[in-house]
Amino acid sequence: MDIQPLYDLAPIARIMLLGVVIALGPLAWVWLRNRDAAPAQRLRVLTLVTLFLTFDLVLFGAFTRLTDSGLGCPDWPGCYGSVSPVGAKESIAAAQAAMPTGPVTFSKAWIEMIHRYLATGVGVLILVLAAVSWVERRRLTVSFWWPMVTLVWVCLQGAFGALTVTMKLFPAIVTLHLLGGMALLALLRAQSVAYELSAPDSVGLIGVPALARRVLVGVVALLWVQIALGGWVSTNYAVLACSDFPTCQGSWWPEMDFAHGFTLWRELGMTQAGYGLPFAALTAIHYVHRLSAYLVFAGMGWLAWLLWSTPQTRRIAKGLLLLAAWQFASGLTNVVLDWPLLAALAHIAGAAALVILTTSALMSTRSADQTSAAPALNLSRSTP
Repeated sequence: MDIQPLYDLAPIARIMLLGVVIALGPLAWVWLRNRDAAPAQRLRVLTLVTLFLTFDLVLFGAFTRLTDSGLGCPDWPGCYGSVSPVGAKESIAAAQAAMPTGPVTFSKAWIEMIHRYLATGVGVLILVLAAVSWVERRRLTVSFWWPMVTLVWVCLQGAFGALTVTMKLFPAIVTLHLLGGMALLALLRAQSVAYELSAPDSVGLIGVPALARRVLVGVVALLWVQIALGGWVSTNYAVLACSDFPTCQGSWWPEMDFAHGFTLWRELGMTQAGYGLPFAALTAIHYVHRLSAYLVFAGMGWLAWLLWSTPQTRRIAKGLLLLAAWQFASGLTNVVLDWPLLAALAHIAGAAALVILTTSALMSTRSADQTSAAPALNLSRSTP
């Protein structure tokens, strides 16, 4: 049997065309609903639509990983050199016959390819955002450089998606791919808020106490660390290393192997020396994520308390408390119910929602003692 090359670019043109077809639906909807609006308004709506679809894409990527479909097609960008599993049915059947419980099945191949189709569609939408922003750059108050940065970022995401397959679910690459998806959400949300702030009827930035602003920045930093740790738990399949709560394996400090658990550059399930990863390493990965969650929850609670006193930011405070409860419930369900698919997806959705919410808070607030009216993340035309 011939070995399938990891990179087979034969179907790339047809996959890109399919991405264009997928993107035409949202583009047509935005145009029809906003055909008489100013360019900035159309771009704001298109950015929000792209944000929504990117959120869905992040969840479908998680679904792909959680159903062990990441290697459903062992090459990139197609499936055994075909644009879909239909054209690869003989190769898939042969791989499944050789290894019935292996990573390649028809259902997994379809899940993997649908994820790639959706990613291509989102890429086309971001390309349109960048192109229209460039054409309309003299009429916009939001810098066209930010859609350009987003376009570059989504291309990097595509590269990490390819490496996820060709490097056989290498944990560091998969975790970076997850972080890249979250960063894409943050970039799109920052731009949509910037368009809202630049609208003629905007109420402008919300002044908050300087302490609240500093705590917000700290919570955002902790949140990104926690997402990275959560990605490390998921990509190393360490969720079930602790099946009880609040203890782990009946202990407040179980046996843990931090050195092997947090060796970043190694193959899935292996130490850097090529031996099987010890269970204590998985325990360390899980428990560090759990301990870090306590810090994040404490920070979110403190921030919600500080923002509650300001009527304009009370909605942010309510969102923080709601998402904290959501994350606690979904994370606990993952542990005590042995990682059910719905709970795992809910936990990732909560993390993505927190990225969007905290990015909104960063963009729409400033310290009350500041005199500048510039957004927290400056998206004006003067700076990229």
